[in-house]
Amino acid sequence: MPTQPQVPTRWARAILHVDMDAFFASVELKDEPGLAGKPVVVGGKPEARGVVAAASYEARRFGIHSAMPMARAVRLCRGLVIRPPRFDRYEEESLAIRALLERSTPLVEPVSLDEAFLDVTGSQRLHGSAPDIGKKIQDDIRRERGLGASVGVAACKFVAKVASDLRKPGGFVVVEPGREEEFLRPLPVGRMWGVGPVTEQALRRLGIYTIGDLQALPPEALRGDLGSLADRLIPLAHGEDESPVQLPGQAKSLSAESTFPRDVSGREELERELLALAERVAERLRAEELSCRTVTLKVRFSDFRTITRSATLGEPTHTTEELYGAARTLLREKVAGKGRPVRLLGVGASHLLREAVRQLDLFAGERSEGPPPVRADRLEHAVDEVRQRLGTEALGRANLLETARKPAPPIAAPQPVPQGKNRVPPTRTKDRA
Repeated sequence: MPTQPQVPTRWARAILHVDMDAFFASVELKDEPGLAGKPVVVGGKPEARGVVAAASYEARRFGIHSAMPMARAVRLCRGLVIRPPRFDRYEEESLAIRALLERSTPLVEPVSLDEAFLDVTGSQRLHGSAPDIGKKIQDDIRRERGLGASVGVAACKFVAKVASDLRKPGGFVVVEPGREEEFLRPLPVGRMWGVGPVTEQALRRLGIYTIGDLQALPPEALRGDLGSLADRLIPLAHGEDESPVQLPGQAKSLSAESTFPRDVSGREELERELLALAERVAERLRAEELSCRTVTLKVRFSDFRTITRSATLGEPTHTTEELYGAARTLLREKVAGKGRPVRLLGVGASHLLREAVRQLDLFAGERSEGPPPVRADRLEHAVDEVRQRLGTEALGRANLLETARKPAPPIAAPQPVPQGKNRVPPTRTKDRA
């Protein structure tokens, strides 16, 4: 008697996490096949204090990893091949991969250019079981895009994410429903969402080294030591995560940052860079028709210690002056005067809102150092329009001119005044974006 074909079991909830393997470096290898087998990194120049944005697996064998100073990476590997980032190219490849993912389900949540969550619960009737869908996606990415991906399959986002990271590159890990605790038990507690180096050390002091250690502790005992953090960690330790796969929507924050070619201590230079960063963030806010309620300052000191400080604004804004004013106040009150050289500055905007009519302050002009809010808003929109038509170098702030960063030249001998209108040709500043 012929046997009936076995029907794949459909999961009640099926989540995939697709994570591209060394994505930036892999795209460079794809576009330049001659680099195959060589240690390749993507990032800034060593002499310009660049950092590693991505490293091929050949480079990782030398101990090189992302966020490492490029100068150190070069010391670890003499034959290191460095390629500058090409984010337009990576975004192009990312969009193509996303289109491939959406063939299996419309429920795709991009986390970054190189990873995404998929909810394939409703796709199983058409495309087979969750593991079948995950395997086909992995094979399609390799065949159609020429890139490697690791895939985790589970009944929730947290477990799927952990699974995809276990056997890179080219990993494919399935955690069947009901086996989440068994799967998580031997893993280090540092793999859990919300457990960074500081929290991990705190857990270690309590004798908690693995996720299994968390599973074994009574919730009451953990709450006594960790407070509200325990309420987030306990469900995850047992593989419980009900967070949904969310379609992409409005950005949660926008930011810009800059690493100095040398450490900076002077307030004037720091504030000048802060103005440039605020201008970049404000321009992006206006381009996306957004305003922000919160401004964040990021400072990395010469010893790589990093701090962030935030301020909430009275009214939403997208003007450079208001972003800069808030960031400058944070810099002066929280950072300046401590005598510590600064390596990196960043400005961020969060609590974003779609543009709306703002409530006017009748006395703002009397108190503010700059133009009134409405005038400033119109002025910056006008500048945006000019830059869109003529290029980013067409208009710039006088105090951001490159000459402001250099010592003043010797005073030249007086020159004859030109006849006619005494007009000075406009000075053009480099685009800092």
